[in-house]
Amino acid sequence: MLTKRQNLMETIKGGNPDRFVNQYEFMDLIMEIPMVNDAFCQPGKEHTNGWGVTYRWPEGQIGQFPVHDEEHKVLKDITEWRKYVKAPAVPTSSEAWAAAEAHAKSVDRNERFVTGVYFGGLFEMCHNLMSMEDALMALYEEPEAMHELIDYLTEYELEYAKAVIKHVHPDALFHHDDWGSQKSSFISPAMFEEFYVPAYKKVYGYYKANGVELIVHHCDSYAANLVPYMIEMGVDIWQGVMTTNNTPELIKKYGKEISFMGDIDSGVVDFPEWTPEIVTKEVERACRNCGKLYFIPCLSQGLNLSSFPGVYEAASKAIDEMNKKMF
Repeated sequence: MLTKRQNLMETIKGGNPDRFVNQYEFMDLIMEIPMVNDAFCQPGKEHTNGWGVTYRWPEGQIGQFPVHDEEHKVLKDITEWRKYVKAPAVPTSSEAWAAAEAHAKSVDRNERFVTGVYFGGLFEMCHNLMSMEDALMALYEEPEAMHELIDYLTEYELEYAKAVIKHVHPDALFHHDDWGSQKSSFISPAMFEEFYVPAYKKVYGYYKANGVELIVHHCDSYAANLVPYMIEMGVDIWQGVMTTNNTPELIKKYGKEISFMGDIDSGVVDFPEWTPEIVTKEVERACRNCGKLYFIPCLSQGLNLSSFPGVYEAASKAIDEMNKKMF
């Protein structure tokens, strides 16, 4: 029997996996990286991160979102971004990194990938700082300033990467950045290529040049039109791919260059009235439609959990059952 790591590599390299990769099982996410806690607030709470962005997680909702009224908006004028945007310091003390280092050292790297994490990528940071509307308008109206801002955000990501590589020595990177709605990307492929592809090539190129074997990019939205750029950027696995992207067609067209992790839409299975039968049906559809190679059945959720208790575990169990039917 292959290890989880070996089975993953057989799957994404078009080899001979002996079972489906079961969701996030191949990654050991190092959530103790000291910058990670700053990315989240708790349900029902409010949190302001090191960039000055305020997030709220309203009671009864399944996630947080930045607050963009006049009082809380960080970047009020893109042409004066230097005045408003100040990157937080990346911690350097041994105390700050002790827990992350200990976790990384405890992982059997023959079994799983020690995985660095980054939440709130370049596109998300742009609209978190100034609002989605302002960010999209700025790409059209103030492209020079947007290029400068993205360069600044990229330099922070590189500083972050340097620290993670030094302290954790990751084998893989799990990086968040949502680029669309369920039906379309937020910006055109041409605009994405101009503003974000060069930046991501720097970031992902740096990780790979420093021993990171696997780049897993989370984007739970429509982004089928951006797949060629994901490949150019160095993404190995697109996590969060939703059914609206036509995953089987993407596998057929791009499978030898990039793999796809998802096709089980969280919105379809992860809700208050979920049942194991609903989850099992969606898992079987995904596995049969997408096949054994270049595909990892997984909830589109951007972590190894679900919004409602039991859904993630039910999906994992259903994937194990599909192994008996298809392998």
